[in-house]
Amino acid sequence: MKKLYCATLNIHEAKIVEVESTFIRALPGFSIVGLANTSIQESRDRVKSALSSLKYKFPPQKITINLSPSDIKKEGSHFDLGFALSVALQKEEVQFDDIFVFGELGLNGKVKDTSLIFPLILSLAKQQKIKKVLIPKESFEKVSKIPNLLIFTCDNLEEAINFFKQEDKKFEKATDLKFDFIKIKNDKYYYDKKFLLDFYDIKGQERAKRASLIASAGLHNILFEGSPGCGKSMCAKRMRYILPPMSLDEILENARLSSINSKEFEFKAIRNFRSPHHTSSRPSIFGGGSSKAMMGEVALANNGILFFDEFPYFQKSILESLREPLEDHKVCISRVNSKIEYTTKFLFIAAQNPCPCGNLLSSTKECRCSEVEIQRYKNKLSEPLLDRIDLYIQMDEITSEDKPTISSKEMFETVQKAFIKQKERGQEELNGKMSEKEIEKFCVLDDEGKLILQNGISKFALSQRGINKILRVARTIADIQGCEMISKAHLLEAMSYRRR
Repeated sequence: MKKLYCATLNIHEAKIVEVESTFIRALPGFSIVGLANTSIQESRDRVKSALSSLKYKFPPQKITINLSPSDIKKEGSHFDLGFALSVALQKEEVQFDDIFVFGELGLNGKVKDTSLIFPLILSLAKQQKIKKVLIPKESFEKVSKIPNLLIFTCDNLEEAINFFKQEDKKFEKATDLKFDFIKIKNDKYYYDKKFLLDFYDIKGQERAKRASLIASAGLHNILFEGSPGCGKSMCAKRMRYILPPMSLDEILENARLSSINSKEFEFKAIRNFRSPHHTSSRPSIFGGGSSKAMMGEVALANNGILFFDEFPYFQKSILESLREPLEDHKVCISRVNSKIEYTTKFLFIAAQNPCPCGNLLSSTKECRCSEVEIQRYKNKLSEPLLDRIDLYIQMDEITSEDKPTISSKEMFETVQKAFIKQKERGQEELNGKMSEKEIEKFCVLDDEGKLILQNGISKFALSQRGINKILRVARTIADIQGCEMISKAHLLEAMSYRRR
């Protein structure tokens, strides 16, 4: 019996699969057992054709391939190469050792890439269960970005067979990402200097720009409110390009999520931006599915931005379900056949009009809404949900005197300085995602700041969540200004962004 290793995707995590093969005396046949789906069962014909192209003669025996463990459903054509090697090398004195094998076979023996190879190998690498891998040449560019991995590539089945026959096996090592980076405590954080959308395009709106800078530097949730056309969406879409640099793990995780979701992806040092329409269904936002729990927008926005335009027009069930991912930074999806938990550490941005017609704050246009309509519009957003928003910004009305003042490049440089201060302090999370213990450790107030906070608690009737939000925002403001301790000015500015 021969045994080699492959893997299958169990919801969103890779599970190791042992590919066992035997030749037994019986009527000639080729069977695959172990809960294999249709794409795996079809591989029998691809394997036969690929081996025939090498003049391989099938023995007059029954070939049985077992995928272990047998209680996990397997899917994917990436098992082809493992099957072919099991058959071709059955009687050879070769050792498969701890090498994982992935690849789809063409009928002529060519080894092809599949959409599952990269997420499978990345997931195994994160679990520290893989060190050596044999993959198609087409997969090398993607897989080579995964650190601490020894890689051998093959263009066809013959090369794969010869690889295992060699005594001295030569592997290639992972390559580095070709992005600009900063180095903090031996860790690299990558960024992109391209600003496809620039804050310099926005005229006026100084308070909104300042709030956007603070929200970006600490990944604080923010709500823009203002008349139609005042620049709410413009600010939200430009914030993506000034967010803090990304670690290698974050870049790889974004690529993995993209490959599972859309099957196409690229490595990029820019954070995800997800903007679902307000008519989107609840499963599309949070994930779901009858047979297995698929990812939704909140999971795909992890380490990036989730933008809700026309905030009050989303379904009530969606708005209230946002509480868990915004507060606990995770979402759990339970189904009969599966239960999965996704991380949701994203910057949440919301935009809304002040009333249904949008003219409530306008000095030139008349609001057509009755008080009942305005109240009904505002009641769509519950207090517990709004309490999870760090920064509330009421946009200014546009005037002819408004001028551009600051570029995205300047804002990013400020965000980068604040990011460096947070990492040098030893923070695992950015300010907006700090836990209560981290707040107590890193949000240190001076004497005057403590007095201001006490007055603010009694004046604004702040909840414990509200106090933590103010401390997190104040910490980011202090970082932007290069201060070690949080002072009176930082707290007063943080409190000014609270929703009244």
